[in-house]
Amino acid sequence: MAFVYMLRCADGTLYIGSTLDLERRLAQHQAGEGAEYTRRRRPVTLLWSEQMDRIDDAFAWEKRMQGWSHAKRLAYAEGGLNAIKGWSARHHGPPTPGR
Repeated sequence: MAFVYMLRCADGTLYIGSTLDLERRLAQHQAGEGAEYTRRRRPVTLLWSEQMDRIDDAFAWEKRMQGWSHAKRLAYAEGGLNAIKGWSARHHGPPTPGR
């Protein structure tokens, strides 16, 4: 099994990653052994994760979500795909009626 996950860093930023072992990876981030980005922004907390069958699927979601705005990432973490339906990179927010 594989996971894609979202961390909230101490400075309020969000980090997206993928792994085969979520518990081990979270421990690495907390110990400063994870990504350079989280190493400088500890402590981190797990905000969201999703289990997937294959690591390449998790990695593809990681890369997709890394291109999203902070607001879109939060909306997705709180409500899934339905929460971001109609969002686009150009508008950087939920759809506005009439757009």
